[in-house]
Amino acid sequence: MNFKLNTLILLLLVFLINSCSPKTSQKIDNTVEEVEEDLTQTADDAEEALDEAGEAISEEAEEAMEGMDQAAKTVVVEVDETMEMVEEGIEDLSEDPIPADDDVVIGSLANGMRYYIQSNQKPDDRAELRLIVDAGSMQEDDDQLGVAHFVEHMAFNGSKNFEKNELVDFLESIGTKFGPDLNAYTSFDETVYMLQVRTDSMELFDKGLLVLSDWANGISFDEEEIDKERGVVTSEWRTRLSGEQRMQKNYFPIMYHGSRYAERLPIGDPEIINNADYETIRRFYRDWYRPDLMAVAVVGDIDVKETEQKIKELFAPIPPATVKREKKDNVVPKHEETFVSINSDKEAAFTILRLMYKHDHIAVRTDRDYRESLVRQLYNRMLNNRLDEITKQAEPPFIFAYSGYGRDVGDLDTYTSFANVPEGKVESALEVLLTENERALRHGFNESELERQKIAMMENIKRQAKEQDKIDSRRLVTRYVYHYLRDNPIPSIDQQLEYYEEYLPTITVDEINRLAENWITPENRVIVVTAPKKEDVPLPSEEDLLAIVESIEEKEIEPYEDKVIDVPLFDEELDPVAIEEVEHFEEVDVKEFELANGVRVVMKPTDFKNDEILMTASSEGGTSLYDDADYFNASNAARIVNESGLGDFTTTDLEKLLTGKTVGVYPYIGTNFEGLSGSSAPKDLETLMQLIYMYFTDVRRDEQAFKSFINKQSNIYKNLMSNPQYYFMDYAMKKKTDNHPRVGFPSVDDIMSIDLDRALEIYNERFADASGFTFIFVGNFEEDRLKELAQKYLGNLPSKGMEETWKNRNIDYVEGEIKDEFKMGEAPKTQVELFFHGPFEWTPENSYHFNAMLDVLRIKMRESMREDKGGVYGVRVSGNASKIPEERYTITVSFNCDPENTEELITTAMQDVQNAVQSGAEEKDLTKVKETQRQSMIKNLKENNYWRSRLEYVYSNDLSPTTISLDKLEQSIHELDSDDIKDAASKYFGSGNYMRIVMQPGDQPSN
Repeated sequence: MNFKLNTLILLLLVFLINSCSPKTSQKIDNTVEEVEEDLTQTADDAEEALDEAGEAISEEAEEAMEGMDQAAKTVVVEVDETMEMVEEGIEDLSEDPIPADDDVVIGSLANGMRYYIQSNQKPDDRAELRLIVDAGSMQEDDDQLGVAHFVEHMAFNGSKNFEKNELVDFLESIGTKFGPDLNAYTSFDETVYMLQVRTDSMELFDKGLLVLSDWANGISFDEEEIDKERGVVTSEWRTRLSGEQRMQKNYFPIMYHGSRYAERLPIGDPEIINNADYETIRRFYRDWYRPDLMAVAVVGDIDVKETEQKIKELFAPIPPATVKREKKDNVVPKHEETFVSINSDKEAAFTILRLMYKHDHIAVRTDRDYRESLVRQLYNRMLNNRLDEITKQAEPPFIFAYSGYGRDVGDLDTYTSFANVPEGKVESALEVLLTENERALRHGFNESELERQKIAMMENIKRQAKEQDKIDSRRLVTRYVYHYLRDNPIPSIDQQLEYYEEYLPTITVDEINRLAENWITPENRVIVVTAPKKEDVPLPSEEDLLAIVESIEEKEIEPYEDKVIDVPLFDEELDPVAIEEVEHFEEVDVKEFELANGVRVVMKPTDFKNDEILMTASSEGGTSLYDDADYFNASNAARIVNESGLGDFTTTDLEKLLTGKTVGVYPYIGTNFEGLSGSSAPKDLETLMQLIYMYFTDVRRDEQAFKSFINKQSNIYKNLMSNPQYYFMDYAMKKKTDNHPRVGFPSVDDIMSIDLDRALEIYNERFADASGFTFIFVGNFEEDRLKELAQKYLGNLPSKGMEETWKNRNIDYVEGEIKDEFKMGEAPKTQVELFFHGPFEWTPENSYHFNAMLDVLRIKMRESMREDKGGVYGVRVSGNASKIPEERYTITVSFNCDPENTEELITTAMQDVQNAVQSGAEEKDLTKVKETQRQSMIKNLKENNYWRSRLEYVYSNDLSPTTISLDKLEQSIHELDSDDIKDAASKYFGSGNYMRIVMQPGDQPSN
């Protein structure tokens, strides 16, 4: 992937995950998939926990009604009568609890522990296990700050049935991957342990349940292990140190004024972690890990009755607490005045504005509550569409913005507006956020906006209903976690669909327009600003911001005008073209054919998802075909096109036009390839094809969209190098390539140098000839229908029959042994990167052995650097063996640590490398690697995303699809031995090309 593509999304996600969520202290080993699940769940929680709002009718509306003529009054009376009928219907809604999904068995043991069990076959032969503890950092005593999180760590370091590291060793030996399959998190109010186990063997499943029972009542707290883990937890604390973290410490006491949330961050106090006596740590476990505050959830390929019996046998004997400490409610006090917190830090990369209104939490428990939650969802969606539209202005007041009502911490709901703001534009951004809230308050929303969101929400729930037999167990078990912790409703998908079908049509725009008055209040309001500290860019004062708040009431604000799109997306007549002979690769059930214009189409039909088709397309060339002077035009061209719309439609027009469809297409121009990625539901396959056709033939020149893109990108990169993490990444990339102009983050000058017409010219050149493109489709499609649409749309893509390939731009790595050290950053931590590279003889076998060797090193370095020495929270071992543009490999080992331990940990990492060079892999580690690979392969082979990426790998490297057949993959794993690891380590760590880059804390470099 071109590092400079999608940086807006990348940087904002990194920022949001690292600094904007106070809820969890996640393990650094979490995979991208887990993060996506967490974000999805957070969104689900917010939707389910939305609050009820009251009635609001503006004085302007009342005056207007008084001046209406009789005919208009008649209409109003009719509308009022309709509203009365709706409200009477609402009065008849049941106050009974929302029924739980019939497929989940919920029970309680005599000791107070609850359990949830559901049979689910995705993935096959797997079960998701959770131990849920209704206690977190809010239950800590003053001498225990951070101990809740520390106890969570100790659960992996020895228990009644698994001594010391035996637990992780055992789980890895059966294919459980530390991080994706084995993890935990600690929050303010809860601690949750997560484990995926195999169910193809009841012995393995039973061991998984035994692990949960040990976590619940059998953690050892071995004193030697406690002392080693102090360093790991302190390293995790150190990892999080940053400008954002320092500012968070300042604004949390304002945001959660008067509550324990302001002083109980889960990461805790390192002084306490390093010095707390053993009894202090055990005391938290004894006080709060008790049956009446715990639940077990099991979802997967299991027999429910047998599992229920096993849970009773394992967990019922856990004795109830003889003395129960009171679990107090943690309330965030109300306040009349508006609190303001303005914060700056020299290492901050972004300017962030938060506007928060606090409210008591109202749960969703009854039919009435559920309907009201749908009303609030509609409000949130409509307002955020308006904010998104504003970001597309030529000079947008914010790069990204969100407003919505949802649950915050504990029993606190908030209506929050959040914006990533251009430097020096806090006042104007605040005014726009306040104005849009006030616009909704005074004038409400339009019928056309409401109808689009009803359609979108209905489409979404119908899609979930179609996929209900293919829902991953991880998503289901998460529902039960939050049912126990927060009493979130858990109706079945069919029940939810019934609610949507019954309630959505009855929701009126008037209901939604009455919400804002209860949400936007002068009391319980908080404004928080965080920004880079720069003398030449002063921040507004508290008085400045409060004056803007007060001025909004006097501001003249027009109603929102909704541009309704009532024209077809595509109306061009196309004749289908001929298909060459279809080739079938039966080992992998992949078919391939070529169209008359030279386009190659690859089909992999699956039933892994009922309502999903994934697409990717690529052709050789990319930015490599353009000189350095044109690099930024080329690397940003597809992103500019993507933000400009298609044909006569802006991106906002397209979003409105595609409401109710599940479809998306995104062009890209990478380093050596250009292409598109996309997806659709089967019913929207033709729309997917139409969008593909338009991205080749009908891109749009939009001056405003271009200016918006440039302004947003410039502001993203303006202060990026103030952040030590980003500075180190940029410095290391440039150091390794001797400052190659195509490597590293772009500067503001680089962004400003982009020329719209030249960028569009390059885009059109890259997509002017489809004859070199390979399109890959994976998912639930009818083959004949796909062929028919391919003949019509892909077969008519422009074709010149040119033979074109990438060009090697010689982004070479500096050879020899190099050591480089510099100082930057206020936080007391050292950042280390060890980099190895050299030539590579590219074959699938060599590539496999290369990656297997890295798998072994990941295990060894985690054990030596984290578990044995307690010196790091996580160590990252990554590598790439590439064929294009030349055959070579790179290996990177990176971590951060206490500056005093830098040399010792580098020596430890290098000793692990030498051990692999001299001895290969120990048998136990080889078993872990092979079994983890085997289990990952079994799961991956039933995922559309896996097949799409693997087929893209196959065709971009000019291989046969049979290369990735199950038999060949299994053969590779079976034949892997210690000598393969030894040979790979000797070869790839013996090139003599080694770079050591170290960033110590200190003053920022002048360059």
